[in-house]
Amino acid sequence: MSGFTTADIQDLTGQTVIVTGASSGIGVETASALAAHGARVILAVRDKDKGQRVADRLPGATEVRLLDLASLDSVRAFAGAWDGPVDILINNAGVMIPPLSRTADDFELQFGTNHLGHFALTLLLLPSITTRVVTVSSSAHLAGRIDFDDLNWERKKYSRWRSYGQSKLANLLFTAELQRRLSEAGSPVRALAAHPGYAATNLQSQSGSRLLEALMSVGNRTIAQDAAGGALPTLMAATAPLPGNTFVGPTKLGGARGAPAPCSRSKAASDPQVAARLWTVSEQLTGVTCPEIQPK
Repeated sequence: MSGFTTADIQDLTGQTVIVTGASSGIGVETASALAAHGARVILAVRDKDKGQRVADRLPGATEVRLLDLASLDSVRAFAGAWDGPVDILINNAGVMIPPLSRTADDFELQFGTNHLGHFALTLLLLPSITTRVVTVSSSAHLAGRIDFDDLNWERKKYSRWRSYGQSKLANLLFTAELQRRLSEAGSPVRALAAHPGYAATNLQSQSGSRLLEALMSVGNRTIAQDAAGGALPTLMAATAPLPGNTFVGPTKLGGARGAPAPCSRSKAASDPQVAARLWTVSEQLTGVTCPEIQPK
């Protein structure tokens, strides 16, 4: 499977896929590949006009719906308006190393968007999901630590990189605990995660720092793979015959680029006690609890 390409994606006719953050970068490439293989793809985006411009140039059946993961009201509205099955949910949207900012619910922006928004969305849609949940993490999880005493950076000095690492570690812990719960309930739904390696997208232009963005621009030109390459791990996690809790990433340059394959994660990302505690805290923070998981 180390040579996975879009040619390996099976016919998805009749399946519905939701891709968050599908109006730019890896999200666009993910949505395009799935639509090209017959899926009905829902582009869940903050800007419907931008999303529609993307949808208009994609192949196959697409639909644009409003979703702002930095607002739990928006997450609830999206899920509440959903009717019908979701074969695959791809939690792709994210923010990376912005200045200290807050969501509409006063969470630190990276933790609130990258983890809590997707946590709430997944749980609200879970009764409708039939096949897979794929959550996009990052190799930055290796430097992450879940600080339960100050998850939202209200007391300690803010570090944009440490915050990003925490949010991406949370993505992997969420995937592990979701898969544990699915397996325990006898559900065939699988939870997997992926990381794009170093992909040249607009994600690197959110820092508000001209120096950081200049440095990352050099990396984009010399090291990074393009957005299509960065989408391959997500596509593999969404469509290849892989077990639950598999983590997929690029295989070359220390995981920065190259064909995707199952990859390792940090010891912290495999801690079942921390995963369970984070789940409980996430339920408390979002007010969204896990529905009873039914075998399908």
